[in-house]
Amino acid sequence: MIHPTAIIDPSANIADGVEIGPYSIVGEDVSIDSGTVVGPHVVIGSYTTIGKNNRFFQFSSIGEENQDKKYAGEPTRTIIGDGNVFRECCTVHRGTVQDGSETRIGNNGWFMAYTHIAHDCVLGDNIIMSNNATLAGHVHVGDHVILSGFAKIHQFCKIGDHAFIGMDCAISKDIPPFVLVAENAPYGLNSEGLKRRGFSAESISELKRAYRTIYRKSLKTDEAIAEMSESSDPHVQQMVEFLQNANRGILR
Repeated sequence: MIHPTAIIDPSANIADGVEIGPYSIVGEDVSIDSGTVVGPHVVIGSYTTIGKNNRFFQFSSIGEENQDKKYAGEPTRTIIGDGNVFRECCTVHRGTVQDGSETRIGNNGWFMAYTHIAHDCVLGDNIIMSNNATLAGHVHVGDHVILSGFAKIHQFCKIGDHAFIGMDCAISKDIPPFVLVAENAPYGLNSEGLKRRGFSAESISELKRAYRTIYRKSLKTDEAIAEMSESSDPHVQQMVEFLQNANRGILR
C-alpha cells in the first residue's frame, strides 16, 4: 500500500507488499523489497537498496547525500539488508568514491531515535545502536555489537564482534571483539552478552585469559598476539586476527 501523498521516483523499484506512508519521498534508482514498511515523512535517498521486512519510522532520512566535502554528486550507494528497524530521525548517508562507494548495513539491526550512520560505514548483523549513538565515516562494526546512548565512534575505527560500548563513550581507537568499554576505556570482557548468546563457559574462560593477555600483562601488541596464538579456541583466534588488522591501534 502506497499512500497517495507519497512521492515515488518513476525509476524506483517497489516490490509487492511494501507499505509507504503519507508524505514520504522515495528517490531515483531506489529498490525496496517485500514486507518493508516506510512510515510517514520518511526520505529514502537516491541509489538506495533495501531488503525485506525492514521498518522505517517517521522523519528518518536514509541513503541521503553524505556530508563529505569531497562528495561531488557521484551515484554512490546505500545497501541495507533484511529485518532492520530504524526509529525516529535516524540518518544514514550513502558512500563516497574515495572508499568503496557504499554504505552497507546488514540484517536485524535495531537503530534507535537520532542515531547516525555516516558515509562508507560497514555494519554487520544484529547490531543495536541506542539513542543518539553516532558513527563517523568509514567505521566498520561487527556482528552483535551494542552501542549505548550517545556513544561516538571516530572515523575509520573498527569495532569487533560482540563488543559493548557504554553510554557517552568517545572512541578513537579500534575495539577488539568481545570487549566491554565504559568511560572511554576497556572495562573487561562482555561476559554477560556472550552468555546470553550461548557461548560456552570454556570459551568465555579462554576469552578472559586473552583479555588479560592484551590488557593486564603490559605486553606490546605483537607480544600479546604471539601469546594468544597458542590458544586453540576459535574466538581467541578471532581476536588475534582483529589485532593483526587494527590499523588505528586498539583502545587502551
